[in-house]
Parts: sequence; C-alpha cells; structure tokens
Amino acid sequence: MAGIYIHVPFCKRICSYCDFYKSAVLTLIPDYMAAIHKELDIRRDYLQNEWIESIYLGGGTPSLLNTNQVNQVIDKISQLHYIAPGCEITLEANPDDLSQQYLRAICETTPVNRISIGIQSFCNKDLQLLNRRHTAAQALASIKQARNAGFRNISIDLIYGLPGMDTQEWQKNLDLAFSLDIQHLSAYHLSIEPGTALSRSVAKGLLQITEEEESTRQFVVLNETGEKNGFIHYEISNLAREGYFSRHNSGYWQQKKYLGIGPSAHSYNILSRQWNISHVRKYIQAINTGSEFSEMENLNAVKRYNEYLMVSLRTIRGADLEVIYHEFGETVYRDFIRATELVKSSGHMMQQGQICKLTRQGWLISDYIISGLMKDEDSRFKIQD
Repeated sequence: MAGIYIHVPFCKRICSYCDFYKSAVLTLIPDYMAAIHKELDIRRDYLQNEWIESIYLGGGTPSLLNTNQVNQVIDKISQLHYIAPGCEITLEANPDDLSQQYLRAICETTPVNRISIGIQSFCNKDLQLLNRRHTAAQALASIKQARNAGFRNISIDLIYGLPGMDTQEWQKNLDLAFSLDIQHLSAYHLSIEPGTALSRSVAKGLLQITEEEESTRQFVVLNETGEKNGFIHYEISNLAREGYFSRHNSGYWQQKKYLGIGPSAHSYNILSRQWNISHVRKYIQAINTGSEFSEMENLNAVKRYNEYLMVSLRTIRGADLEVIYHEFGETVYRDFIRATELVKSSGHMMQQGQICKLTRQGWLISDYIISGLMKDEDSRFKIQD
C-alpha cells in the first residue's frame, strides 16, 4: 500500500508563520494543473504497482480548486494506479473558501471523502497575528457546514504556543473544537521559521516567544482534553477518534512508499528520497520542456535506521525491537537496548513486549531523545545493509 500527495502551492494571502512553498499568483493554476498531470505520467512507475490507499491534496490552499480540477487530478491518478477500495482522499481547505455550495459540490460530485480545515484558532486576535484570511466566526461555520454538506470524516488544524496565548485560552480552543463533532485534530506548536513575517517580528522585539514551561502546560492540556473527549493521541501532533487516524500521514510514519507531485513535493520509496524544485514557474517550465525538476538522495542503512527511529518514536506504535533486529542487525539491536535503558528508567520511555514507545513525558522532549538515539554516518560500527 502507498500514498500519493498532490501539492497545491497557491494562496490568496501568505500567512505570517508559514515556510511551506507557496505562490500568490493564482493565474498560474491552469498551467500548473496541466503540469501535475504530466508529472503523474512521467512518474507512473515510481510506486512499482503498489495499491494506493490514500490521496492527499495539500498546500498551499487546495480549496482554491474547483470540482472539475479536483476530479480531473483524481481521475488521472486512477488511470495510472490501482486504487484500493475505501481509499482515503483528503482535501485541505481554508474556512473562508468553504461555502455551503462548494462543500456540497465537493462532497457529492468528487471522490473526496475527508476534509482537513485549517482553523488554527477560534480566537480573532490569534488569527490576525497569523495573518489568516478567515475570522473565528467563519472557522466555526466552516466545520458545521462541512458536516451539513455530508462529510463524516472532518479534521481540523489548531496551533498552540502562540505569543500571548495562555493555557486558559488554549483550553477554550480545545473545548470548542471537541464540541463540534470532528473526527481528527492536528495540533502543532508554533515554530518560528527563518524568513517568515513572524520571525522578523520576533527579531525586532515586537513579539515574544512562548516560554518552554507554558508550552509544556499547553501540550499536557492537549493530551488530557483529547483523552477526556474520546480522542487517541496517536502521534505527537495528531489526535483522532478510534478508526479515524489519518491513513495518509500514518503511511509516512510507518515508512510506506509515497509519491509527491508538484513543486517542493517529496517522494519516498524506502531506498531513496526525492524532492521537486520549490518554484512553481520553474517547475512548470521543467515539466513542459522535459528538463530535470527534482533531486534525489539514496538512503543507506544508517539513514534508514535514523528515519525509522524518527518516525516510529513519534507515534503510539513505537519502535519495534524485532524490526530493528531483522532490518539493521544484532549489533544495532543491542546498542539500542543499551541506549534506551536510561530513557526507560527516567520514565520517558516504556517497553511493552517488543515495542518501545515514548511516554507523555518523553514526547515533551522527543527531539532530544530521538536525536540521542540516532547514529552518525561515521558510526564506530557499520549497520548491516
């Protein structure tokens, strides 16, 4: 089983925190759509006839596409690949694009069966800080309208750790979110990325980064409130009701193959990673002229081991000792056991049979723990290939 990601890089307005590749030149959309159809043709063999269990239209702002454009790209995928029964097909959307008419058209006339709405906050001052196009009222209305249109698998995004946000405000956001009959929540801590408007405001002293202690409290509130509302915290930034884990994102964390289409999109086939150029005009030109439009990195055993730790320990599935033993050898297996003894004794990791997973306390410092378990390219021993 594999996944296909379609990057739709267009935005009507650039958010102050976003460092994903995007473009505000909406007139390029028709040429761009033609180019991604061509890339799908060019890379039809990348997944080696794997069945497709998830298709994800992300961005950017995929809700800028009309129903014909959505149908055409999904039809193209189905012409080139085997689509698994019940394939999860997700469309990311901004609240202000989601009129009742648009939602009903997407739900009734396209194969899209899951919608992911970029709410970010139900508080207007937060939305203004983030330079979002929608208001809190539009955010609330979009979720209710999606439900009324017929969607039964609704995911929303929220951001915590915002400048000026305290635990009480974050709790209000969560209480409102869980009252709205959603099935999935992605909750990300704000990251101040270089080159963004927020990073410039921080550098000028106009905004103050949330202190680590406050961020920790907000993460704990996220975990506890989700649990009280019947949500499973199945990955550091993702919670869902039973049966509604994101199949597409879970494929990333389980190291399944995926094909990424469009500028800046990444692909992975276990042995290598590939990424497209991050410029929509150059991407379109390269596709149309048959020029090179991507770069590739081969993944040796050390990189594959590090990637396995990075993705597995972010989830409740954890790292499987049998996988480590059979995929990377006895030496690495024994070294992992030794390296995790202190993490377990400190209460940051637990072991259940052959599975080692981080506790909630471990998730709070997951980057530190995982990086400490990773191997350098010049490790004193060689991981078996």
